[in-house]
Amino acid sequence: MKALRIIFGIIVVVAIIFVVGSFFLPKTYSVSRSTVINAPDSVIYKNIADFNEFYLWNPWAKMEPSAKTTFSGTPVTPGHQYNWVGKETGSGYMKIESLEPNKKIDIELKFIEPFESVADTKFDIVPDGNGQKVTWTMSGENNMISKWMCVFMGGMDGMIGKDFESGLASLKEKSEKEN
Repeated sequence: MKALRIIFGIIVVVAIIFVVGSFFLPKTYSVSRSTVINAPDSVIYKNIADFNEFYLWNPWAKMEPSAKTTFSGTPVTPGHQYNWVGKETGSGYMKIESLEPNKKIDIELKFIEPFESVADTKFDIVPDGNGQKVTWTMSGENNMISKWMCVFMGGMDGMIGKDFESGLASLKEKSEKEN
C-alpha cells in the first residue's frame, strides 16, 4: 500500500510540473527562412500558389512520395486546397486564404493527425538585386503538449527549419530552370 501511495505521489508531482511548467513556455511560435531566386516573380508565385506545382518541390512530399494527395479548387485563387494522408506525414491540408499577385501567398495549414493544429503560412516575394527574395514563414500557437515537445526537440525552428531550407532550395532549382 505504501508503494502505491509513493507511485501515486510521483504521478501527481509530475502532472503538476507538466501543467504549471507549460505556463512558462512560449505560447506562440514563428519559423522563417529566406532565399534569393534568380527567376521572375511570376514564375515563383505560380510554383507556390498552384499546389499542383507546389507538390513538385514540397519537402514533405519528397519525404513521403507514397502519401495520398488530392487537390481541389481553382489553382492560384483563394480556396485552392492541397490535402494529404500519409504514414509519416500524418494528414492535413493547406488552403489558400489570400493572394497578392506575384508578391504574397497566405495559406491556412491544418494538421489533423497525428496531432491537430492550425498554422498560418506565408510566402513573401520581394525584388532583391537581379532576383527575388522569397521568405517562407509559419506561425501559430503552441498547446500544452506542443510546448513540451518544443523543449525536447529544439523548438519549432529545430523541428521544421531544415525542411524549410530544403524546400526553398528545391523551389529555387525548379523556378530557375523554368526561367
